[in-house]
Amino acid sequence: MIAIDLNGTIKTFSKLPKVWSDANGTHLNITDGEAFGFYPVVMPATKQSEQLSDIYFDTNNKVFTYSVESKTFTQTVSELKEQKIKQLKEKYKNFLIETDWIIVRDQELGNTTQQTILDDRAQLRTECAAHEASINSLTTKASIVEYTF
Repeated sequence: MIAIDLNGTIKTFSKLPKVWSDANGTHLNITDGEAFGFYPVVMPATKQSEQLSDIYFDTNNKVFTYSVESKTFTQTVSELKEQKIKQLKEKYKNFLIETDWIIVRDQELGNTTQQTILDDRAQLRTECAAHEASINSLTTKASIVEYTF
């Protein structure tokens, strides 16, 4: 992506235009965008608790880039924790579902379930509980949103 500052208004393009008109006339087959004021657009990395803001020209690096600002969350800390824990439990439920049929089959047939399967399922429940405790210990909206499991 590239951009140009046109009298204080920054216009972005997916690629350098082949034809460009300015005060000096119409230019065909442009290859040197910088000669006309076109510079690359650099997208800064953002966290889940951040968002891109206004685009501006970074004169030191000769690129257009965006300001990064904190997102505003309408949910309370408690509501964000509840959402994150719901996502967590859904993820671990899906892991457990993969072996549910083995547990049901073994119970129906009176078989003994392999210890490795029981251990793996216990480990998943332990991990889920540890993540839930970690989420519950968080105190800021940003830390809850950024928490990964």
